[in-house]
Amino acid sequence: MAAETQFEQPIQRLRTRLDELRGYPDSPAKRREVQKLEQKLGRLSREIYGNLSPWQKTLVARHPARPFTLDYVRLLLRDFVELHGDRAFSDDPAIVAGFGFLGERPVAVIGHQKGRDTKEKIRRNFGMPRPEGYRKALRVLKLAEKFGRPVLTFIDTPGAYPGLDSEERGVSEAIARNLYEMARLRTPIVATVTGEGGSGGALGIGVADAVLMLEHSVYSVISPEGCAAILWKDQARAREAAEAMRITAADCKALGVIDVVIPEPAGGAHADPVAAIDAVGKAIGAALARLDALPVDALLAARYEKFRAMGIWEGASAGR
Repeated sequence: MAAETQFEQPIQRLRTRLDELRGYPDSPAKRREVQKLEQKLGRLSREIYGNLSPWQKTLVARHPARPFTLDYVRLLLRDFVELHGDRAFSDDPAIVAGFGFLGERPVAVIGHQKGRDTKEKIRRNFGMPRPEGYRKALRVLKLAEKFGRPVLTFIDTPGAYPGLDSEERGVSEAIARNLYEMARLRTPIVATVTGEGGSGGALGIGVADAVLMLEHSVYSVISPEGCAAILWKDQARAREAAEAMRITAADCKALGVIDVVIPEPAGGAHADPVAAIDAVGKAIGAALARLDALPVDALLAARYEKFRAMGIWEGASAGR
């Protein structure tokens, strides 16, 4: 295990021991020992994950076993139909978009999708969309507006892809266009940061009436490594940058950047994906219920004021 994730080693040792025990023939002694270890695992997970530093939360947010957009789709939605392509250049697998039913309610879904194995990671470009991904998202946003369906977005990306081909096809314009269109979209939007919320790549599907964030996810204008490289020319100072950037869910809630922090299971969302997805589903349902009470014009006005109010600045006094 990498040095950066040593905080998880005691938890992993207990999980390994539990897996070994479960492979033995059943007996009263085995059941007692399993119960004892499960209780110890729960206590240890709560203790460790209740005291994570911002850098450790960044590592948890990047955990490869955390639920991705298609996991939320699979467990929260039914009859999901994925749409492909931006009708201009190509399809971008780094963004999943389509329509389905949340309970009995038809909704649109847009989300970043990372990969589990090497082949899928490459195909999904590690969850870093190119401009066609954001234009595909815009296509679904406009369809949702046309048919009066609320939009659910799931944010989990290091950022938009900064490669030459992406820049040539106008990734900055594609993101800016989405910001503009989402700000005035005449249907409710609920965004959930499920892992990494990185830079404009995250914000390109993040302008919403309600912004939710899983407890151990992060949301920032740049990665800690990128911040350290710019400020100190040294990516090794990423831990220090993470402390200063205020990127955790609690920080973002205190700053007014997000609306709701969704608690994760003990040990993080990757420890119990089903419970984490269920918690997200309940939070989304509660958010939609609040937004349903607002007329469209009031919804748009509140969305505008929400994002205009973000940020704090200090002006110099006249005597200085």
